[in-house]
Amino acid sequence: MKHVLSVLVENKPGVLSRVTGLISRRGFNIESLSVGPTEDPTMSRLTAIVIADDLGYEQITKQLHKLISVHKITDLTDEASIERELALFKVNAAPERRSEIIEIANIFRAKIVDVGRNTLTVEATGDDAKLKGLEDLFRAYGIKEIVRTGKVALSRASRD
Repeated sequence: MKHVLSVLVENKPGVLSRVTGLISRRGFNIESLSVGPTEDPTMSRLTAIVIADDLGYEQITKQLHKLISVHKITDLTDEASIERELALFKVNAAPERRSEIIEIANIFRAKIVDVGRNTLTVEATGDDAKLKGLEDLFRAYGIKEIVRTGKVALSRASRD
């Protein structure tokens, strides 16, 4: 099962290595990983998508809590949350087909960020389904390269 972990850690060298090492040493795969500073420059938020059964997930979180540099762990798996990912697609774009690719990008609220002699590079953000749909449409034109960031996630604001 996929688990979405949001981990608040100290913004210090070696913390990311300790957290990912702890997860991988126990034989669990990290499907997606994103980390960056928070509103507090001494802290970073690490978002990881971990493939583990419930018992394995419980083991991971208990071990993470033992790390001094980990301040808070939030499980966003079953919580109302906002998840986003960024993708760049370099698509084959003969001049006579460019307008079609631009139209597809506009429908998905994506942006053209680079124009080459025979390619267009498209930037898109969204959830996994949106990015997969865009990728599927671009495959008909020929994709030269794809790069995707890891997911970032936050819990939704409570309505209290």
